[in-house]
Amino acid sequence: MTAPAPIDRLLDIMAALRTPETGCPWDLEQSFETIAPFTIEEAYEVADAIAQGNLVSLKEELGDLLFQVVFHARMAEEQGAFAFNDVVQGLSDKMEARHPHVFGTRQIETAEQQTQNWEVMKAKERAAKLADDPSLLADIPLALPALMRAEKLTKRAARVGFDWPSLEEVFAKLTEEIGETREAIAEADPAHIEEEIGDVLFVLANLARKAKIDPEVALRSANAKFERRFRWIEEALQKDGKSPETSSLEEMDGLWNLAKRHERNL
Repeated sequence: MTAPAPIDRLLDIMAALRTPETGCPWDLEQSFETIAPFTIEEAYEVADAIAQGNLVSLKEELGDLLFQVVFHARMAEEQGAFAFNDVVQGLSDKMEARHPHVFGTRQIETAEQQTQNWEVMKAKERAAKLADDPSLLADIPLALPALMRAEKLTKRAARVGFDWPSLEEVFAKLTEEIGETREAIAEADPAHIEEEIGDVLFVLANLARKAKIDPEVALRSANAKFERRFRWIEEALQKDGKSPETSSLEEMDGLWNLAKRHERNL
């Protein structure tokens, strides 16, 4: 007997997990809403494996992400909405339609031309889907990380000219918002402080977009740099029989500068 294709085996496993009475109690209790946070988490774990350059981990994390797709598709199939094969068919149709230079006769010579063509096609698809909400911003997911969503909101608005003409205007706005944040902190009003810090972050997302930098990637890199340097401080202190808890800020700040110089010399 021929073994089932790997994807068919996975679909059978998912069906078994969701089979009433004989399936897994935890899996049977889940819904789109309860599984969604796990889907987001798995996507980030894929990104983390890529950032670490760990292909063994990447294989595992891609599998976990695929399982999320299979899980959602199975729940939809149980409701008579669609099945996994419908997801694959829809994706295949979309990819062929969005790459007419590969699967059709259209000539596209550069990646920039393809990006422009992709955006035009996406705009047409959005127009067909957004009959109930015609806003230019309607289909930007609320569940996106806030910094990423800020970049997408401003990018979308910029398409119709609602944008600062240059980086200088963005810097001016950033200075203004930092000043307002200082005022809010002086007032000791938590709600106002939160609002102004949000405005600063929103302007920074704009600044990243204008500079053609992904703010999520930039912040992720900054997080990794901070962690790397702080771990270096911990190791340096441990060699002297110390810990961050038993060290002064001045000592740790000096080690931070040493960590920076160490990285530059690598």
